Amino acid sequence: MADSSFDVVSKIDRQEVDNALNQTAKEVGHRFDFKGTGAEISWSGDNIEIKANSEERANAVLDVFKEKIVKRGLSLKVLDSGEPRLSGKEYRLTVALKEGIDQENAKKISKLIRDEGPKGIKAQIQGDELRVTSKKKDDLQEVIALLKGKDLDIALQFTNYR
Repeated sequence: MADSSFDVVSKIDRQEVDNALNQTAKEVGHRFDFKGTGAEISWSGDNIEIKANSEERANAVLDVFKEKIVKRGLSLKVLDSGEPRLSGKEYRLTVALKEGIDQENAKKISKLIRDEGPKGIKAQIQGDELRVTSKKKDDLQEVIALLKGKDLDIALQFTNYR
C-alpha cells in the first residue's frame, strides 16, 4: 500500500486581500473620523501602503484593514506591518504580505513533527512547502492537529491530502 501524504503550505488568497483592501478604502472614505485626515490605503507593488496625516490615523486605517482581513477568513499572520514613518507632511505605513515557508520555519516545523508527532512520520522540505508522509492516515490527522495547536508565526494551510 502506498504512503499517505499532505503538503503544509503558507499561501495567500490575493483576491481576498484585494477585496479587504477595497472594503477598507471605501470605509475610510465614508467614516466621519477619517474626514480631512488624508487617510488612504492602496497597493504599492506587492505591498500595501497606508497614508495619513497623523500616526494615530495611519494605525486606525491598519486596524480597519485587519478587521476586514479577519472577516474574509484570512489569518493576521500573513501581514507584516512596520511602524508609521514621517514622509514629508504625511505618515506612511508599509504592510508586507508573508507568503511561503522559509527554510528556517520549514526546519522548525519538521523538527516539531519529528519530536512531538507519531513515529513513522516523514517531513520533507520542498522549496517553500513541506511534504508530510506516513503509512497511516490517522497519523497524518494527528500531525495536522499538532500543527494547528502550535502558535507558529506563519499562517499554515494543509493541501493535497491523499
